[in-house]
Amino acid sequence: MKLSDKPEFGPLSNVRVVCAGVATAGPFAATMMSDFGADVVFVESPFVMDQYRTTDSLSYLNKERRNQRAVTFNLVKPAGQEAFLKLIEQADIFIENSRAGTWDKRGLTDEVLWEHNPKLVICHITGFGMTGDPEYLARGSYDSIGQALSGFMNLNGDPDGPPMQAPAYLCDYVVAMLASWSCLASYIKAQETGKGESIDCAQYEAMMLFSSCWPMDWFQYRLERKRAGASSPTFAGCGSYECKDGWLYVFILSTPTMKKGLPFFGLEFGSELYPEDQYAVFKGTEAGDILEEKVRAYCATHTVMEAERELNANGITANAILNYQQMEEHPQFIARENIVEWDGIEGEKVRGLSIAPRLKNYPAQVWRRPAHYGEDNEDVLAELGYSDEEIKAMYEAGLVRKDMTK
Repeated sequence: MKLSDKPEFGPLSNVRVVCAGVATAGPFAATMMSDFGADVVFVESPFVMDQYRTTDSLSYLNKERRNQRAVTFNLVKPAGQEAFLKLIEQADIFIENSRAGTWDKRGLTDEVLWEHNPKLVICHITGFGMTGDPEYLARGSYDSIGQALSGFMNLNGDPDGPPMQAPAYLCDYVVAMLASWSCLASYIKAQETGKGESIDCAQYEAMMLFSSCWPMDWFQYRLERKRAGASSPTFAGCGSYECKDGWLYVFILSTPTMKKGLPFFGLEFGSELYPEDQYAVFKGTEAGDILEEKVRAYCATHTVMEAERELNANGITANAILNYQQMEEHPQFIARENIVEWDGIEGEKVRGLSIAPRLKNYPAQVWRRPAHYGEDNEDVLAELGYSDEEIKAMYEAGLVRKDMTK
């Protein structure tokens, strides 16, 4: 697909991004930009396809590669690097995820990229950072490794059980969001100053940032937050409670909630057990034990929706813990059109999540299915100034490749 065929939409319609990442973190950082209008060219190896193409995961269809163009460049050979550098000259942002030093070994250092494009914003997403202990820098990393090193995994699980990984590749998506934000912040500065930036975005550091105040509680006060399973480790009345037909999450926190909600359970707000100057009821106290038992007993005698409606009507925040089938039928999901349809990679219709967040004046959109392997080689190379004969020679030399079955 030619760049001229791309519709103009969203707040990033004039931003050009090159992404050379695999799996989740780097590509999703780029996809957040392509969803909001950026021209994203996804660069893959001509030797090994991105692993998402070779698995049964539907992430490739859902959000990791949509709205992008795909090329394959041999970044080992000089002629392949030449084509890549021409692409970099036209880019605003370059995102890659690999082990520290991978691009330096190819001779494609930050300084080389800046020689071709001084305003380029470069984002390196790694497991352990671009600097640090050499033993760690040489290691590969995955989502679960970032959760383990960051201490985040140690926060999750039952009190007497092992630390548990948060599912759905949370670490990859968190680091992708941090990378995307830092890329756009640096892009703004680069447009102002004419000087690019190199971003060092480590998985484990991103997860530490998203761990609330718990790291500081230890580093400053030596206060260790214990694993609490399905409930808050600190506050009573905050957790998952079993109802007659499913599970409800209840969150009794804040003075207004306690003032209106405690009497619902027959407890007196402003009493010695529940004084007016407290914003929460703490676990491990007499008041906390009483409240926990009240909430547990109430939920056990009601359906999820009965409890959800009645608790919210009495000032207590609560919500059903939904599965995906329930989401499809839920009035909020229907009203917000959270589940939408678009073209799949073979032209079939696929269903998945709508783009978030929503913009009023320059909304995002899904305009293209994920591209086939190397599908846009010819169009992108032609935009870089290569003739048909030169492109043919690049295929013959193994500098580019495409999925010949499509």
